[in-house]
Amino acid sequence: MNSEKLLKTIIDALEDIKAYDIDVIDVSKITSLFEYMIIASADSTRQTKSLASNVQEKVKAAGGEIYGVEGEQTGEWMLVDLGDAIVHIMLPAVREHYNLKALWSEKK
Repeated sequence: MNSEKLLKTIIDALEDIKAYDIDVIDVSKITSLFEYMIIASADSTRQTKSLASNVQEKVKAAGGEIYGVEGEQTGEWMLVDLGDAIVHIMLPAVREHYNLKALWSEKK
């Protein structure tokens, strides 16, 4: 699955279940581990888990592969590893605390 199709599938899956503040960060110049980091917010641990599950279902249905999922126990921060893209689904307080967007965005 090419990166463009993967990103569209991920964004659609997140929007299906009302994720918000969705950021797509191209990290290909920073790391060779993956190309994109997608960060999204959710209102509850139930929603983070549903979002992570929906992303996995949609990517798999589109022919993509799921390499790993982390965070199911607490649900405050779910991570879905899709190879070329890593998806972080976080509660707002957790997202603000770790500030991944600032950490991974390229310095201008």
